[in-house]
Amino acid sequence: MCGKIILYHGSQFIIDKPLYGGGKQYNDYGQGFYLTREAELAKEWACTDESNGYVNRYELDLSDLTIINLSDDGYNILNWIAILLNNRVFRITNEIAFAGKEFLLKRFLPDVESCDIIIGNRADDSYFAFAGAFLNNGISLSKLEEAMKLGKLGEQTVLKSKAAFKKIKYLDHEISAKEVYFPKKCVRDKEARTEFFQIKSDLRLIENEIFLIDIIRERWENSDERLCRNLS
Repeated sequence: MCGKIILYHGSQFIIDKPLYGGGKQYNDYGQGFYLTREAELAKEWACTDESNGYVNRYELDLSDLTIINLSDDGYNILNWIAILLNNRVFRITNEIAFAGKEFLLKRFLPDVESCDIIIGNRADDSYFAFAGAFLNNGISLSKLEEAMKLGKLGEQTVLKSKAAFKKIKYLDHEISAKEVYFPKKCVRDKEARTEFFQIKSDLRLIENEIFLIDIIRERWENSDERLCRNLS
């Protein structure tokens, strides 16, 4: 991937100079600056129920940057889960889930320390709930893969390194109206959750389903052919 692309960041603030080292440590992909290629999604992310937001528009030069794209064929859904486990706080309800966390971190966590940019699904409230259900053996691997297609919650591009921050240029911003975009965000999340519970309740083929405990018992590797090779 090379060349220049346009990206958007939804926020309560105008951010004309993204700063390296800012942002929350416990975001999906760790500390970094989170953007999307979809302006409409950025408008949803910018608003709260109480206030309008801003959609900041940027140009990013990708040349000479090291990029991990979790939608590429070299990655699978367990890589995504492992990255979330490494950064966000999950409610672990049993010893099997704890063992599963350690197993996934050891076998499926990609080496993201040396990359400049990570591209992957955004773990909004519903997606995070899906990941938590899988960790606690509440849903199978195939159900998780189905759930990840729900709601179209969006893909995010995360600047991780000083080199990446040097390549981003602020262009302009616009206001995102809470009356329009906060309800859209809520509807998107609600639809994803509703469809997810429908998937979760379908137990017709449960005898053929693979759960996290099965993956641990069978000592799956990252190259296992039973894994979907990307999140697209």
